[in-house]
Amino acid sequence: MLKAQTPQDLASRETLLSMSGLEAMQAFRDGTLPGPPIAHLMGYAIHTVEPGHVTFRGTPGFDVLNPMGTVHGGWYGTLLDSSMACAVMTTVPKGSIYTTMEYKINIVRSIPLGTEIESSGVVSHAGRSSGIATGEIRGVEDGKLYATGSTTCIIMKIDEGS
Repeated sequence: MLKAQTPQDLASRETLLSMSGLEAMQAFRDGTLPGPPIAHLMGYAIHTVEPGHVTFRGTPGFDVLNPMGTVHGGWYGTLLDSSMACAVMTTVPKGSIYTTMEYKINIVRSIPLGTEIESSGVVSHAGRSSGIATGEIRGVEDGKLYATGSTTCIIMKIDEGS
């Protein structure tokens, strides 16, 4: 995945509005649009993109540990927010944008440092003005469930000139 190095490297609003959310997510995955810096910072990348379903893979590193030496809950939350909201993004039509309104996570167990995980987001509803998705973080090798989540996103049609 191509990583944006500066704010100017990010895809422009016009570019994103000219594509459907699915097309934009595929472009991020394929590297034709630079991915968001948060993914690089947090150590994960887009793995699969399908209509209504997105997965990220990554491995938590030392920099995301809390004072007790375990993966910080914010890492779980950021990863689940990304996979669930991006799943909703795949349903957003050309000329519209979306953003997370709220999300919730449940941490089931601690992820051992160095464990490769997959975070999956699946849309359960996508309408004109809202999208709802659920998510899971599982170990790639062990298949263990590490966390679950749910989100509600707002979908907004952007009028030209606004």
